[in-house]
Amino acid sequence: MLSRTRAPSSLAHSTCEAPMIQLPATVVQRRAPIGAPSAVGACNPVAGRHRAAPALASRTRTVATPATAAPAATSTQQVADVENVVIIGSGPAGYTAAIYAARANLKPVVFEGFRNGRGGQLMTTTEVENFPGFPEGITGPDLMDRMRKQAERWGSELYTEDVEQVDLSVRPFVIRSSDRELRAHSVIIATGATAKRLGLPSENTFWSRGISACAICDGASPLFKNAEVAVVGGGDSATEEAVYVTKYAKHVHLLVRGERMRASKAMQDRVLANPRITVHFNTGIEDAFGGEVLQGLRLFDTRTGEKRSLDVQGMFYGIGHTPNSKLVAGQVELDEAGYVKVAHGAATSVPGVFSAGDLHDTEWRQAITAAGSGCMAALSAERYLTANNLAKATSSIDTPETFDLSADKHKGQYALRKLYHESDRLICVLYTSPTCGPCRTLKPIFNGVVDEYTGKVHYVEIDIEQDPEIAEAAGVMGTPTVQMFKDKARVEQLSGVKMKKDYRAIIEKYVPAAVSA
Repeated sequence: MLSRTRAPSSLAHSTCEAPMIQLPATVVQRRAPIGAPSAVGACNPVAGRHRAAPALASRTRTVATPATAAPAATSTQQVADVENVVIIGSGPAGYTAAIYAARANLKPVVFEGFRNGRGGQLMTTTEVENFPGFPEGITGPDLMDRMRKQAERWGSELYTEDVEQVDLSVRPFVIRSSDRELRAHSVIIATGATAKRLGLPSENTFWSRGISACAICDGASPLFKNAEVAVVGGGDSATEEAVYVTKYAKHVHLLVRGERMRASKAMQDRVLANPRITVHFNTGIEDAFGGEVLQGLRLFDTRTGEKRSLDVQGMFYGIGHTPNSKLVAGQVELDEAGYVKVAHGAATSVPGVFSAGDLHDTEWRQAITAAGSGCMAALSAERYLTANNLAKATSSIDTPETFDLSADKHKGQYALRKLYHESDRLICVLYTSPTCGPCRTLKPIFNGVVDEYTGKVHYVEIDIEQDPEIAEAAGVMGTPTVQMFKDKARVEQLSGVKMKKDYRAIIEKYVPAAVSA
């Protein structure tokens, strides 16, 4: 026989009509996203208010489709669980779009990426000294972490997952990641562009320690000041970067693989006339060498094969970028190089789909311009949703007006009280707090497990800052904590983050086998 603990008196000795703990006076509409909620969290209660990420529920609404902008839905006008906006990609563009969309109460869902890491190209940049607001400079990863936290603070749902497919031919749009499928009324693509590299044997060893793909970003670094550096390439990008970096370097060697430069005549003239630039034609690079930092390059003549060394402390690639547009190729209009074509700053050829950052920026490619582009994309998405009557009000807490016993997932003390008295299912309660890192780790894990028991388990998320009395009555000493109730008795309690199999094993003591593995 399973041992059971009677539930806290605040649940057992109160009714839904006259609860012992006062509910919030403000009643707002409830939102119904798909997938696990994400919020900022902490391992113990801290001061300060926080609007946690939305809970999950079932809801249906009629989508308005004005003929002037948004095409009609291809299957049905009744759309359930549709996001206002999904943002694909992180980095300065994606996170800024998330901040603006979240502040507009659109509750954006952000797919940050997994295989290539979240945060974009800045995650490989050691020092960012030209982003406003940081007079002492900041590392690329730290800047991205701050942007990410700001997006979370305003209620963005962040998933460190790769989007594998999008379908922009249907309304609402369909977005499939490695772990979930969502539908959305608008989409912001912020997948960026990847700087082309040579793939030298020691390239990764000296990346950000002498080798860079952006002279404009990194040229002023102390590592390169008054030093000899090399720029690789013969086009406009390479020649512009060679001229630029002469402001800081003692001398610049422009390494051109062919017999001539491909840059415009004006740029060629500027390079050849600059006494601080030496152009090396018919020059290939075999490898780099050095110690803690780059010290030189091993070169070869592309005609004769003759080898030589060049002592430099820096090497900048100016051989172009590849836009990460494969995901939307054939669905939105691209230029001949694969960059997304935009109008009015962010709008693509598909109404409701917007581009941000280096995915369409063929000229500037700076963190600050990417951030500005993300702002434009978010504001454009908000205007599109409003003009087409598609934006839905969002909220996170169940109220007497919005509570639905048939829904699997809920949030807040009102839902917990109602379920405690009326549910015949196992009730799984996750206690979180707004600045809890492990809470953010557990939410998608635990939500994924609960999703396997559709119709058999009720899930409730309790923010211990918003509902401190419930947490205290339940004996919650830290977060994350999971409690499980059955027939008005607490049957299980787990603290910290466990494996999915651990949660499954406990749930299956009380409910039939999972619907899916």
